[in-house]
Amino acid sequence: MLWDMDGTLIDTEPHWMAAEVELVEAHGGTWTHHDALAMVGSSMAVCAAALQERGVALEVAEIAHALNSAVGAAVAAGIPWQPGARELVEALHAAGVPQALVTSSFSVLAEPFAAAVGLFDVVVAGDRVRRPKPDPEPYLTAARLLGVEPARTVAVEDSRSGIASAVASGARVVAVQTAAPIAPPAGVTRTASLADVDLDVLVRVAAGQTLDLRPAA
Repeated sequence: MLWDMDGTLIDTEPHWMAAEVELVEAHGGTWTHHDALAMVGSSMAVCAAALQERGVALEVAEIAHALNSAVGAAVAAGIPWQPGARELVEALHAAGVPQALVTSSFSVLAEPFAAAVGLFDVVVAGDRVRRPKPDPEPYLTAARLLGVEPARTVAVEDSRSGIASAVASGARVVAVQTAAPIAPPAGVTRTASLADVDLDVLVRVAAGQTLDLRPAA
C-alpha cells in the first residue's frame, strides 16, 4: 500500500497555503488561494520557482526550509488526519499489509510524521529522489523498497501531479477529492473521502476494478 501524505492522509494543505502566503507577503508580493491550489502536489522545486516569480528573494533551499519549518510546527501541534485515514492505515497494518509513505514533502516533515504514526515500513520523501512527482520514480522506489511489483500495489493520491506519478509507475490508483479539483484518467478509482474506503474496496481495486465511490449527484 502506497500513501501520499499532504492532503491525502493529513490535512496539511491549509498549513502549506498559509506558509506560502506569509513568505510571499514578507517579500512584498501577493499569493492568492488560487495560486496555492495550483501548487498542491507539486515538488518543492516547482513551488519554490513559483514563489521566486512572485518576489521571494531566497534560494530554493531557503524556501524549502522556511515552508517545511512552518508546516512542521503546525503538524507538531497535533496530527490533522483526514477523515477515515488513520483508521484505514491501522486496519491495513492489522491485516499485515506493508505500507509506504510517498510524499513530495521533504524528510524533515515526512520522517517525524511517519515516526509518530509508527505504521509505515518505508518512507520516500521528496528530497530522497532525483525526479519527484509527477515522475514515477517516487512510487517505483517505494515498490522496490517494499519488495513488490508496482502493478501489485495500490496508491492513494489527491493531486494531479501525484496521480500522474502513481499511474505512470503502474500502480492501481485511488484518487481522493480534497483541496484541489481533479479529473483522473480512466482506470483510476475515485472517492470523496477515505471514510468511504475500507479493506474490501482496496482488495477490489488491487484486483483491477475501477470504482466510483463518490455520492450520486
